[in-house]
Amino acid sequence: MIEYIKGKITNLTPAEAIIETTGIGYLLFISLNTYSALQGKEEGVLHVHEDIREDAHNLFGFYSTFERDLFRLLIGISGVGGQTARMILSAFTPKDLVGIIQNEDIRSLKSVKGIGPKAAQRIIVELKDKVMKFERQSPSATRQTNISADIEEAIGALQTLGFPPAPAKKVVLEITKQNPSITIEGIIKLALKML
Repeated sequence: MIEYIKGKITNLTPAEAIIETTGIGYLLFISLNTYSALQGKEEGVLHVHEDIREDAHNLFGFYSTFERDLFRLLIGISGVGGQTARMILSAFTPKDLVGIIQNEDIRSLKSVKGIGPKAAQRIIVELKDKVMKFERQSPSATRQTNISADIEEAIGALQTLGFPPAPAKKVVLEITKQNPSITIEGIIKLALKML
């Protein structure tokens, strides 16, 4: 099993990172939190979760083991796959997600695409006790970025997450019109709640 990958960041988008080490480029699916943490860096370390199936071998990368542990808890729930768990971790910081689960905030969880009332309830019921151990571990809020909005990159990231281009573009343009100085991470987080 791969525990982590350390190397040169050769490509970085809000949904994926390619890290090159010993001449091999690894494609890892990442959350917006991990994207923010890696922005502007030439090298990085991603803690890995391998999703090995008959038809695919996917790698999910996380800036912290805290986020990876939450991801693993989420995919352990019936009906929550890797992409859905990644979308949840893109909509909320790990610390915020722990708070949402502990406060039984079904409404916030339902705001994530693909999470209905039953799935939100199941996440809370199954994880409420398990996330208690994370309360003391949670890192401080993700560092703030002051990068101007890149509309094309945001639309591309939303398409990678499975949204059709036309609605994604419409929502992104609406968000940037209302918030001209918003970061790309902010655009995508808002878009995930609106689409």
